[in-house]
Amino acid sequence: MRTLAEFEQRFATEGACRAYLARLRWPTGFCCPQCTTSGSWTTTRRLMMCRRCGYQASVTAGTIFHRTRLPLQDWFRAMWWMTDQKHKLSALGLQRLLGLGSYRTAWSWLQKLRRAMVLPGQDRLAGQVEVDETYVVSVEARGGRRQLGSKALVAIAAQIDGKGIGRIRLRRIPTASASPLVAFVKHAVKPGSVVITDEWEAYVGLTQEGFKHRPRVINASSKTASGLLPRVHRVASLFKRWLVGTHQGALSREQLDSYLEEFTFRFNRRTSRYRWKLFYSLVAQAVAVEPAPYFRLVAGTN
Repeated sequence: MRTLAEFEQRFATEGACRAYLARLRWPTGFCCPQCTTSGSWTTTRRLMMCRRCGYQASVTAGTIFHRTRLPLQDWFRAMWWMTDQKHKLSALGLQRLLGLGSYRTAWSWLQKLRRAMVLPGQDRLAGQVEVDETYVVSVEARGGRRQLGSKALVAIAAQIDGKGIGRIRLRRIPTASASPLVAFVKHAVKPGSVVITDEWEAYVGLTQEGFKHRPRVINASSKTASGLLPRVHRVASLFKRWLVGTHQGALSREQLDSYLEEFTFRFNRRTSRYRWKLFYSLVAQAVAVEPAPYFRLVAGTN
C-alpha cells in the first residue's frame, strides 16, 4: 500500500477499518478482558461479545478513537494525510480535506494523533548520546495580533550515528536544574550509555545513575556551544525552523508537548523510503494510547 489509491482500496469500508483495529488489539484473536475466554460474536452495534460471559467490548475503547461519533474511515484518512505530508497538516487543512463540520473537531483530532506519535516506554537511545537544553519562545494570538509569549525550556537528546544524527528525544522541562535534567536523561537514554554534555553542573549526577558521563569543555577548537555539541544544536535549529514553516511559529506553551512529539516522530523516521509505513506505525500507536478528553488537550496535559 504505497499510494492514496491503494490506501482507499485497502480501507474502503468502515468494516475494513474496524477489522484492522481488531487485529492490532487482539493479534491472536479476541480475548475477553472480563473472563479471559477466547472467541466472540459481533453484535448489531458492532461490538465484540464474549461467547462465555456476554461481556461486550469495542475495538475503539481505550484508544484515541474512544467514543468517536465520526467514521473510522475519516480517522484513517486523517492519519494517512498526516504521515504523507512531509512538513505539516494543519487543523484547517484537515477540516477541508475530510469535510469535517467544525474546526474544533479537526484540531482535537490532530492533538490526539500528535499524542500518539511518541509512546511512553518507547525504546531509549543508546551508545553515545549528546544532551543539552534550548529555549523555545511561544507566539500567541492576542487581540487579532501575534505576540511573543513566554519562553519554554526544552531538553534534547541526540544519538550519535557516525558523523550524523540517529534517533532523538525532546521534552519540555520546568528548569535546567539537576532533578528535571537527570530525569529526562533517565527517560530518554539507556543506562550504560555514554552521555555527552557541556560543563553545566546539573549533569554531574548522571554517573551515579549508571551513565558514562563525558562533559565537554569549550576550548579553541569548539569555540561555541554549538561546536561543542553539534548534533543537539542541529536538532534544536531544525525544530525551530519546522515550527516556523509548519505552524508559522505560532504555538502556545500548553501545546508545545504535542509539537515536540510530532517533530520527534517525523525526525526519527525521516530516512524511511516508504512513507506508507509511517501510517501503519501511527495506527498501531493510536491503538496503544489512552483517550484524552478535550479539556486535557486544550490544557496540554497528558
